[in-house]
Amino acid sequence: MTQLTPALLLNAYAQGVFPMAESADDPQLHWFDPAQRGIIPVGRVHASRSLRRDLRRGEWSAHLNRDFDAVVSACSNREATWINGPLFAIYHALHQAGYAHSIEIQKGGQFAGGIFGVTLGGAFFGESMVSGQTNGSKMALLWTSSHLARCGFTLFDTQFLTPHLKNMGGIEISRGIYKAQLKQALQINADFTAKPLPDADQLWQEMTQTS
Repeated sequence: MTQLTPALLLNAYAQGVFPMAESADDPQLHWFDPAQRGIIPVGRVHASRSLRRDLRRGEWSAHLNRDFDAVVSACSNREATWINGPLFAIYHALHQAGYAHSIEIQKGGQFAGGIFGVTLGGAFFGESMVSGQTNGSKMALLWTSSHLARCGFTLFDTQFLTPHLKNMGGIEISRGIYKAQLKQALQINADFTAKPLPDADQLWQEMTQTS
Protein backbone atom coordinates (compact mmCIF):
# COMPACT_ATOMS: atom_id res chain seq x y z
CA MET A 1 0.00 0.00 0.00
CA THR A 2 1.19 3.52 -0.79
CA GLN A 3 2.35 5.38 2.31
CA LEU A 4 -0.49 7.41 3.74
CA THR A 5 -0.08 11.18 3.64
CA PRO A 6 -2.46 14.00 4.61
CA ALA A 7 -3.06 14.78 0.91
CA LEU A 8 -3.81 11.13 0.13
CA LEU A 9 -6.28 10.88 3.00
CA LEU A 10 -8.11 14.04 1.94
CA ASN A 11 -8.28 12.81 -1.64
CA ALA A 12 -9.68 9.48 -0.47
CA TYR A 13 -12.33 11.20 1.64
CA ALA A 14 -13.32 13.29 -1.36
CA GLN A 15 -13.98 9.98 -3.17
CA GLY A 16 -15.97 8.55 -0.27
CA VAL A 17 -13.25 6.13 0.90
CA PHE A 18 -11.65 5.95 4.35
CA PRO A 19 -8.88 3.89 6.04
CA MET A 20 -8.89 1.89 9.27
CA ALA A 21 -6.40 -0.37 11.02
CA GLU A 22 -7.27 -3.70 12.62
CA SER A 23 -5.88 -2.50 15.95
CA ALA A 24 -3.54 0.07 17.49
CA ASP A 25 -0.64 -2.36 17.00
CA ASP A 26 -1.46 -3.14 13.37
CA PRO A 27 0.85 -1.11 11.09
CA GLN A 28 -1.30 -1.81 8.04
CA LEU A 29 -4.26 0.29 6.93
CA HIS A 30 -7.27 -1.05 5.06
CA TRP A 31 -9.54 1.03 2.83
CA PHE A 32 -13.33 0.95 3.13
CA ASP A 33 -16.13 2.01 0.81
CA PRO A 34 -19.19 0.43 2.47
CA ALA A 35 -22.39 -0.27 0.55
CA GLN A 36 -24.35 1.34 3.38
CA ARG A 37 -23.00 4.55 4.91
CA GLY A 38 -23.83 5.97 8.34
CA ILE A 39 -24.67 9.66 8.60
CA ILE A 40 -26.38 11.99 11.06
CA PRO A 41 -28.62 14.61 9.45
CA VAL A 42 -26.95 17.91 10.33
CA GLY A 43 -28.72 19.73 13.15
CA ARG A 44 -31.05 16.82 13.80
CA VAL A 45 -29.43 14.73 16.52
CA HIS A 46 -32.10 13.11 18.68
CA ALA A 47 -31.88 14.19 22.32
CA SER A 48 -33.97 12.15 24.74
CA ARG A 49 -35.84 13.89 27.55
CA SER A 50 -33.41 12.51 30.10
CA LEU A 51 -30.44 13.81 28.08
CA ARG A 52 -32.03 17.25 27.78
CA ARG A 53 -32.66 17.26 31.52
CA ASP A 54 -29.03 16.39 32.15
CA LEU A 55 -27.95 19.22 29.87
CA ARG A 56 -30.32 21.61 31.66
CA ARG A 57 -28.90 20.75 35.09
CA GLY A 58 -25.74 22.59 34.16
CA GLU A 59 -22.01 22.01 34.61
CA TRP A 60 -21.70 20.95 30.95
CA SER A 61 -19.45 22.90 28.61
CA ALA A 62 -17.90 22.38 25.17
CA HIS A 63 -14.53 23.58 23.90
CA LEU A 64 -13.32 23.79 20.31
CA ASN A 65 -9.84 22.50 19.43
CA ARG A 66 -8.64 22.98 22.99
CA ASP A 67 -6.56 19.78 22.99
CA PHE A 68 -6.98 17.89 19.73
CA ASP A 69 -4.26 15.30 20.38
CA ALA A 70 -5.73 14.50 23.81
CA VAL A 71 -9.12 13.75 22.27
CA VAL A 72 -7.59 11.50 19.60
CA SER A 73 -5.51 9.78 22.27
CA ALA A 74 -8.58 9.18 24.44
CA CYS A 75 -10.42 7.73 21.44
CA SER A 76 -7.54 5.36 20.66
CA ASN A 77 -6.72 4.41 24.26
CA ARG A 78 -9.18 1.56 24.65
CA GLU A 79 -9.23 -2.18 24.14
CA ALA A 80 -10.72 -2.09 20.64
CA THR A 81 -9.53 0.71 18.36
CA TRP A 82 -8.79 1.19 14.67
CA ILE A 83 -6.49 4.19 15.22
CA ASN A 84 -2.85 3.13 14.86
CA GLY A 85 0.32 5.22 14.99
CA PRO A 86 0.33 6.26 11.31
CA LEU A 87 -3.29 7.41 11.48
CA PHE A 88 -2.63 9.34 14.70
CA ALA A 89 0.23 11.15 12.98
CA ILE A 90 -1.92 11.95 9.93
CA TYR A 91 -4.73 13.34 12.09
CA HIS A 92 -2.21 15.52 13.94
CA ALA A 93 -0.84 16.86 10.64
CA LEU A 94 -4.36 17.54 9.34
CA HIS A 95 -5.21 19.39 12.54
CA GLN A 96 -2.10 21.53 12.16
CA ALA A 97 -3.19 22.29 8.59
CA GLY A 98 -6.72 23.24 9.64
CA TYR A 99 -8.52 20.17 8.25
CA ALA A 100 -9.10 18.20 11.47
CA HIS A 101 -10.90 19.45 14.55
CA SER A 102 -12.05 18.33 17.97
CA ILE A 103 -14.78 19.23 20.39
CA GLU A 104 -13.98 18.50 24.01
CA ILE A 105 -16.80 18.13 26.52
CA GLN A 106 -16.39 18.94 30.19
CA LYS A 107 -18.69 18.48 33.17
CA GLY A 108 -17.85 20.36 36.30
CA GLY A 109 -14.53 21.36 34.76
CA GLN A 110 -13.49 17.72 34.23
CA PHE A 111 -13.09 15.85 30.93
CA ALA A 112 -16.37 14.13 30.11
CA GLY A 113 -16.04 13.21 26.44
CA GLY A 114 -15.08 14.36 23.00
CA ILE A 115 -15.24 13.88 19.26
CA PHE A 116 -12.86 14.58 16.41
CA GLY A 117 -13.13 14.56 12.67
CA VAL A 118 -11.85 15.82 9.33
CA THR A 119 -13.48 18.55 7.25
CA LEU A 120 -13.63 19.12 3.50
CA GLY A 121 -15.93 21.74 2.06
CA GLY A 122 -19.28 21.30 3.76
CA ALA A 123 -18.58 17.72 4.87
CA PHE A 124 -17.53 16.65 8.36
CA PHE A 125 -16.09 13.13 8.53
CA GLY A 126 -16.59 12.09 12.14
CA GLU A 127 -13.69 9.82 13.01
CA SER A 128 -14.29 8.78 16.60
CA MET A 129 -15.78 9.88 19.91
CA VAL A 130 -15.26 8.95 23.51
CA SER A 131 -16.95 9.22 26.90
CA GLY A 132 -15.11 10.04 30.10
CA GLN A 133 -18.31 10.48 32.11
CA THR A 134 -21.92 9.37 31.67
CA ASN A 135 -23.47 10.99 28.58
CA GLY A 136 -20.15 12.50 27.54
CA SER A 137 -20.19 11.17 23.96
CA LYS A 138 -23.89 11.99 23.60
CA MET A 139 -23.19 15.59 24.57
CA ALA A 140 -20.35 15.64 22.04
CA LEU A 141 -22.80 14.61 19.31
CA LEU A 142 -25.31 17.26 20.36
CA TRP A 143 -22.74 20.02 20.29
CA THR A 144 -21.14 18.83 17.06
CA SER A 145 -24.39 18.58 15.13
CA SER A 146 -25.47 22.04 16.31
CA HIS A 147 -22.07 23.50 15.48
CA LEU A 148 -22.03 21.99 11.99
CA ALA A 149 -25.42 23.54 11.23
CA ARG A 150 -24.27 26.94 12.50
CA CYS A 151 -21.13 26.80 10.36
CA GLY A 152 -22.87 25.82 7.12
CA PHE A 153 -22.02 22.11 6.88
CA THR A 154 -24.48 19.80 5.14
CA LEU A 155 -22.97 16.32 5.65
CA PHE A 156 -22.11 14.65 8.95
CA ASP A 157 -20.49 11.33 8.00
CA THR A 158 -20.22 8.68 10.73
CA GLN A 159 -18.85 5.95 8.41
CA PHE A 160 -20.85 3.11 9.99
CA LEU A 161 -24.15 3.18 11.88
CA THR A 162 -23.82 1.81 15.41
CA PRO A 163 -26.78 1.24 17.78
CA HIS A 164 -25.56 4.24 19.80
CA LEU A 165 -25.61 6.50 16.73
CA LYS A 166 -28.97 5.14 15.61
CA ASN A 167 -30.47 6.05 18.99
CA MET A 168 -29.13 9.57 18.50
CA GLY A 169 -30.79 10.01 15.12
CA GLY A 170 -28.22 8.40 12.83
CA ILE A 171 -29.39 6.71 9.64
CA GLU A 172 -27.97 4.56 6.85
CA ILE A 173 -27.98 5.60 3.23
CA SER A 174 -26.74 3.76 0.16
CA ARG A 175 -23.27 4.30 -1.27
CA GLY A 176 -24.76 6.07 -4.29
CA ILE A 177 -26.86 8.48 -2.25
CA TYR A 178 -23.93 9.15 0.07
CA LYS A 179 -21.59 10.01 -2.78
CA ALA A 180 -24.20 12.31 -4.32
CA GLN A 181 -24.54 14.15 -1.00
CA LEU A 182 -20.75 14.22 -0.65
CA LYS A 183 -20.35 15.75 -4.10
CA GLN A 184 -22.76 18.53 -3.18
CA ALA A 185 -21.12 19.10 0.20
CA LEU A 186 -17.67 19.43 -1.33
CA GLN A 187 -18.88 22.42 -3.33
CA ILE A 188 -19.69 24.33 -0.13
CA ASN A 189 -17.14 26.60 1.51
CA ALA A 190 -17.82 25.86 5.19
CA ASP A 191 -15.50 26.66 8.10
CA PHE A 192 -15.54 24.64 11.33
CA THR A 193 -14.09 27.60 13.23
CA ALA A 194 -16.44 30.22 11.77
CA LYS A 195 -18.71 30.29 14.83
CA PRO A 196 -18.10 29.85 18.55
CA LEU A 197 -19.67 26.86 20.27
CA PRO A 198 -22.95 27.62 22.05
CA ASP A 199 -23.03 27.41 25.81
CA ALA A 200 -25.15 24.77 27.54
CA ASP A 201 -28.18 27.06 27.96
CA GLN A 202 -28.16 27.99 24.28
CA LEU A 203 -27.85 24.36 23.25
CA TRP A 204 -30.69 23.35 25.61
CA GLN A 205 -32.97 26.00 24.13
CA GLU A 206 -32.12 24.77 20.65
CA MET A 207 -32.84 21.16 21.58
CA THR A 208 -36.18 22.18 23.13
CA GLN A 209 -37.26 24.08 20.03
CA THR A 210 -36.41 21.22 17.66
CA SER A 211 -37.73 18.36 19.81
